[in-house]
Amino acid sequence: MPTYEYKCPQCGRFEQFQSIKDDPLPACPECGSPVQRLISNNVNIIFKGSGWHITDYRGDSYKKEAKAEKEAESGGSKGSSSGGASAEVAAG
Repeated sequence: MPTYEYKCPQCGRFEQFQSIKDDPLPACPECGSPVQRLISNNVNIIFKGSGWHITDYRGDSYKKEAKAEKEAESGGSKGSSSGGASAEVAAG
């Protein structure tokens, strides 16, 4: 449930948990004065896991294929780079 920040002329700033579908508060719950809803800077995003949603919640088959592909790329690039380096050294 989102947290909204309000400003009361009597009580100051306060936060209120409300559903997105709820209308803004018309009055302060403490003193009853009219309140103004503020634009909040805090969006409370929490990142968990090793990556983003698309990588964390993929199926097992996708993860296995991606791992195999990554291993093939890292294994193939090491062999070709060392071979290319030896050819350049021998030519130089």
